[in-house]
Amino acid sequence: MNSPHVPLVDDASFDDHVTSSPVPVLVDFGAAWCGPCRALEPVLASIAASHADRVRVVQVDVDASPALAARFKVRGVPTIVALAGGAEVGRHAGVTSAETLLRLLPNAGARA
Repeated sequence: MNSPHVPLVDDASFDDHVTSSPVPVLVDFGAAWCGPCRALEPVLASIAASHADRVRVVQVDVDASPALAARFKVRGVPTIVALAGGAEVGRHAGVTSAETLLRLLPNAGARA
């Protein structure tokens, strides 16, 4: 559930990676046992690699960090929560395209 471009964050590292980020963040809430989550990983890795200057992408394992999942009211996986300035600006549940995920973010651009 981890790629070199998409770090796995937990309760202890979430604020360092997400809340204080100078760029918008896509937070991927998923689980190792989740097939659709694994299907979404290449899409997220592509966004992280090709838009590194405009957006940060991180993963949260809901089994390892249930408090974060509860904090963001995640009801199913995968759920992508878009944050800007530490506040939620968008959300998508399920597998989707890079273009759809980028549209959740302000000023990140929709080119995938």
